[in-house]
Amino acid sequence: MKIGLVSDSLAHLPVAEVIRTAAELKLDCIEFATGNWSTAPHLDLDALLGSAAARSTLMGMLRDHGLTLSALNANGNPLHPGDTGQQHADCLHKTLELARLLEVENVITMSGLPGAPGDRFPNWIVTAWPPETQTILQHQWEVAQGFWRETAQRARDNGVRIGIELHGQQLAYNLPTFLQLRDITGEVVGLNFDPSHILWMGGDPLAFIRQAGHMIYHVHAKDTLIDTVNRATATALDNRPMTQSRERSWSYVTLGYGKPEPWWNAFCYTLAHFASPDLTLSIEHEDMNLSRMEGVIKSVNLLKRTATMEKSDYVLPAI
Repeated sequence: MKIGLVSDSLAHLPVAEVIRTAAELKLDCIEFATGNWSTAPHLDLDALLGSAAARSTLMGMLRDHGLTLSALNANGNPLHPGDTGQQHADCLHKTLELARLLEVENVITMSGLPGAPGDRFPNWIVTAWPPETQTILQHQWEVAQGFWRETAQRARDNGVRIGIELHGQQLAYNLPTFLQLRDITGEVVGLNFDPSHILWMGGDPLAFIRQAGHMIYHVHAKDTLIDTVNRATATALDNRPMTQSRERSWSYVTLGYGKPEPWWNAFCYTLAHFASPDLTLSIEHEDMNLSRMEGVIKSVNLLKRTATMEKSDYVLPAI
């Protein structure tokens, strides 16, 4: 396995400092954000698309520090019924083109979420009742089908693959909805697997890996703390701001502060066994209570103890 870093985890640092820090932490790679829900503080998407020299400079900085590029991240909502939908779609499509130019295999994004017919805002359907929920879902998947069929072809044309990050307020947020999306796109679309999202929604990431292993193309290393006292009354569907971590039923935390280290041993081992021992674990720091640098350092140290770093060379003894 390789250990990497989502660049927005250190969004307060200039790109040279992010790269230097990753090298000092002896990481293998970086995943850079290109726009949409990120301000993309480290990359200028249009400048890189338009300048071979700019692309060469970026890749040279990585190479000089012994690092590679694991993915480009264009997380957003390209199916938004308002003006931002087209903007996010354009950013994603440009990111696919840049991935080809930079010779990086993975582009990370989310499935997006339309509204109900005539809505100005997305509408996340999480229940089967009342009956209008099914009408809304039918409309949403019709919208998604056209967009994702075209976008999957763009990925194939650029020789890259897309890793969908399952998340709340998205059309694809669990395994059944992801499989529905993949029926549209084919194998060019896989998973950017983030266990923290599965945890807060009440799922089991280890069971998820066993079922979806071959479809996992990239991994975000992020943890979730479940506050069992708050969750008992608020349930998992807690829409209060993330800053209210004392009151919320769950919060994103630094690795090891939600699930203990033995769980992360099992997570990495299950990934290696059922998915691939060559996956990248890209650290995504979103802990409201730790500094960005401390959270990244603690996460790196945990993964270096739990990830499977070398290929197996075990041979059964002769009988």
